Amino acid sequence: MKISAFPKCYLDDISVHRTMSVFDWIEMAKELGAEGLEMYVGFFPTWEDAFVDSVAEAAHDAGFVIPMLCCSPDFTNPDPDYRKREIEKEADMIRVMRRMGGPGSVCRILSGQAYPEVPLEQGLEWVVDAIQQLIPVAREHDVVLGMENHYKDGYWKYVEFAQKMSVFLRVLDAIPERKHFGVQYDPSNAIVAGDDPIELLERTVDRVVAMHASDRYLAEGTTLDDLRQSDGTIGYSPNLRHGVTGKGLNDYDKIFSILSAAGYDGWVSIEDGMNGMGEMKESIDFLKRMRDKYFPQQPH
Repeated sequence: MKISAFPKCYLDDISVHRTMSVFDWIEMAKELGAEGLEMYVGFFPTWEDAFVDSVAEAAHDAGFVIPMLCCSPDFTNPDPDYRKREIEKEADMIRVMRRMGGPGSVCRILSGQAYPEVPLEQGLEWVVDAIQQLIPVAREHDVVLGMENHYKDGYWKYVEFAQKMSVFLRVLDAIPERKHFGVQYDPSNAIVAGDDPIELLERTVDRVVAMHASDRYLAEGTTLDDLRQSDGTIGYSPNLRHGVTGKGLNDYDKIFSILSAAGYDGWVSIEDGMNGMGEMKESIDFLKRMRDKYFPQQPH
């Protein structure tokens, strides 16, 4: 098990406002003690090879691997031309991930947004077809597609189409590929979906290729049912808050015991820092203690 960091706290600064650059983040991350840095598509103002190579070089010079690229394709949009462009964009991101991270690196894939006008069966058909089109591209570049049990991309209006475990598992069951397609597991997202994150892990652990580790807290006076019923805003609900990993709603001892028993040896990427870099460092230190406890024989 290896530990990566993802700067959720600086997502808007790097991706939208451009008041920070990805190079600023790489420099800041040196103090965290992670082995890798997960990238996000919004960190790149251009996809020209020279710029991609400069990011990879800066990360490597700072002592990091780039093991994961966080992409948010939307395969459920009612517009067929839009869906086609999303497939083409994800294919490009697979190529970029190989260039930055090398063989075996993970490129995130999602299902899309839960548009009210798209019926479940139609959405499933579009999602499965899109992923099946992308698997040959992943195979060609020896990159792994990691489908996350996601809540909502930070810039989406609607929640994830396959947010619920029942839908997520139907997508997985429809796609037999196991070498270049698997699960990017996030226990916090399962909680928000109203599912048991332990049950989801137990049902998918043989297909987990990457993991996001964070913890969630609810604003005082808010329940998960309130959150699910009212969600419809752009991005994350203000009532859903991040905090130090290991101090929230997730049972990480149980999670890591399951992963260890299954022989998991992939990356765990910390999603944290909404309250400062100090909390992100605390979260990474927590993951290191979990690694020492449950993966003592693995090199890192």
